[in-house]
Formats: sequence, structure tokens, C-alpha cells
Amino acid sequence: MSSSLPIGIVTISDRASRGDYEDKGGPGIIVALSDLLASPWHPVSIIVPDEKPAIMATLADLADREACSLILTTGGTGPALRDVTPEATQAVCEKIMPGFGELMRMASLREVPTAILSRQTAGIRGKSLIVNLPGKPSAIRTCLDAVFSAIPYCIDLIGGYRLETNEEHCKAFRPKN
Repeated sequence: MSSSLPIGIVTISDRASRGDYEDKGGPGIIVALSDLLASPWHPVSIIVPDEKPAIMATLADLADREACSLILTTGGTGPALRDVTPEATQAVCEKIMPGFGELMRMASLREVPTAILSRQTAGIRGKSLIVNLPGKPSAIRTCLDAVFSAIPYCIDLIGGYRLETNEEHCKAFRPKN
């Protein structure tokens, strides 16, 4: 497994973390990445409750100890009281990348008017890009399809590992030298 790249997948859900609810977001991310990526990779999957300190510790660990150049979260991005994923992401990142959230909301608004309630964001911690995704698998795919072509180049720019995409599903944008 040493030749495959670790990708952090964090499901943020009180119910899933207690085992009251089957996690569908994490597996939804894995299905999407299986289509989108040509590089060998493996998920480093974690389920945490909607608790800002737990989310922050998990994101920091995946970036700093697990060396995941890409970390995708699912859940906790809405307006509900316990939705704190964007705040936790912002707290652990050195740079916020608002364009990811803007484009994901635009793509989602074509499908559902309540996408305006989403607070997804993205940010950089060291050599890791952290992207917040919604909790529903179909919405995860909509959002990843919208932004994924920019993710490999972003990771190149921050000194992370090189990701190659499966061009049948996504052509990564990298400027010509």
C-alpha cells in the first residue's frame, strides 16, 4: 500500500459516529474518487461527531501525521446549530480557498434551491487541501464534478503529491509550461 496515495475522508455526523445511522457520505466520496482518479490511492476514513474540537483534531491529524494531500469532509455544512464543519476547517487552515465553495454552490443550485443554505468551504493546511462536501452522495458527486479539475493543480502548487485524473470522468487542468 505504500505506493498508493492516502486521501482523508471524514464523515461528520453525530448519528453516524454513534452508530445510529449508516454513513452514506464517506462511501459516496469513495465511489466518486474511484471514477475521478487514475492515481493509485487509498482512503483514510474517519467518522466524527459534529464537535468542532473533534473535527479540528481529525483534520490536523490527517494533514500532519497521515500526510494526506487531499482531505474531503462530508456533512456539517448547513445552517443547523450543530453544523460546524466550515468553522473547524477554517480554524486549522492557513489559507482559505473560497472559490471551491462558490463553485460547488453554483453547481448545486442548478439541482436544488436549498443549496443556497450550504456553507461549504476549502482551505490549505501545510501540503494538504481540505474540501468540505455536503452529506448526500448525489450532492457530493455534483460538487466534486464541479471542482475536481482544479484539485490536482492546487495540490501541485502547495507541494503535495501528484494526482492524476481518469480523463473519462475528469480532465485535470494544469497550465502548459
